Amino acid sequence: MNPRRLTPSMSLLIAFDATARHLSFTRAAAELALTQSAVSRQVQALEELLGVPLFRRNNRKLLPTAIGSAYHREISAALQRVRSASLHAIASATGRGTIDLAALPTFASKWLVPRLSDFYIKHGGILINLHSRIGQFDLSEQGMDAAISVGDGAWPRVASYRLRDETLLPIISTALAVATPVNEPADISRHLLLRVAARPDVWGRWFEAQGLDSEAMNLGPQFELTSHLIEAVSSGIGVGLVPSFLVQDELRSGAVQLAIERPLKTGLSYFLMLPSQSAPLPQLLTFKNWILSMAMDGETSVED
Repeated sequence: MNPRRLTPSMSLLIAFDATARHLSFTRAAAELALTQSAVSRQVQALEELLGVPLFRRNNRKLLPTAIGSAYHREISAALQRVRSASLHAIASATGRGTIDLAALPTFASKWLVPRLSDFYIKHGGILINLHSRIGQFDLSEQGMDAAISVGDGAWPRVASYRLRDETLLPIISTALAVATPVNEPADISRHLLLRVAARPDVWGRWFEAQGLDSEAMNLGPQFELTSHLIEAVSSGIGVGLVPSFLVQDELRSGAVQLAIERPLKTGLSYFLMLPSQSAPLPQLLTFKNWILSMAMDGETSVED
């Protein structure tokens, strides 16, 4: 099949889109600053190119055919993506624009979002669209400009910038700590050990670091989000291992407390990931510089 038949010109598609929205060649022509006959000819040319009728007339009314309606749904979405990409490119040239940022949900809600007001005060022309993602993924395939994840920083096709090293704290509710105290590491097995599904091995690493037999672990339920695990700990379900900087509010408020002073340094860190290209978007450089400065700010942690 001729590739031209599958890729109609933009002028034909824009004329069809306007006509399908207004169901009128006259109103479509007014929107596009063309004559009614010019729009009609473009729609007819598109129908001839595709070899299918897109509209039918019924009592002087212009109505889409079933094929025309389905085609318009696809084309209108594609045209909107083209318009958005064009606006993105124009805005990016001025250092403004938008950033589609993927981030771990609890990191976003507990650390990033509370600081974004500072970013908007300093860089109000840049908008950040925040998306929740768990696990590794390809930035381009997901349509993301940047991502924040935890790991060793060795990801293919991305440039990674370290934000925070990861230290896990064993936390427990105050009521549970009173009812069943943890006076030494082995006492942790008297409680259900709550886990994040994406990190099922951390309790095993903690037990190994304390010189304990992993067979003594009393493994409890898993949670997809760290925030859900923190809530479960607060409600007294069990003990959790949680990144220190994600549980500071709960530790300060007394919603949870350290089960025992035995933190676990995982050797992993939280990283900002950008596409590994020579000339990243100006707004990405602005965001990178901002978030690195926020990450370097001295923050007093409970374990400090």
